[in-house]
Amino acid sequence: MRVKKIPMRMCCGCNEMKPKFEMIRAVKSPVGEVSLDFTGKKPGRGAYICKNIACFNKARKARSFERAFSCMISNEVYEEMENELSR
Repeated sequence: MRVKKIPMRMCCGCNEMKPKFEMIRAVKSPVGEVSLDFTGKKPGRGAYICKNIACFNKARKARSFERAFSCMISNEVYEEMENELSR
């Protein structure tokens, strides 16, 4: 009997390894736009975050998304991501 392997990803906020389906993907599109991807299917470079706002704030303070995407992220994008996450 084969056991199905669960894909694991590291949270940018708390740096814990968790199952991929329990997390939200932040994605930098090929055009350079950064947004949250709740489906996990958008094309581009991805970074993962837990579904709680504390991890998001920790990742924002440590600039984890900026390091993951190798670009500067404006406050407007962070605020939009925070609003989407708090819904």
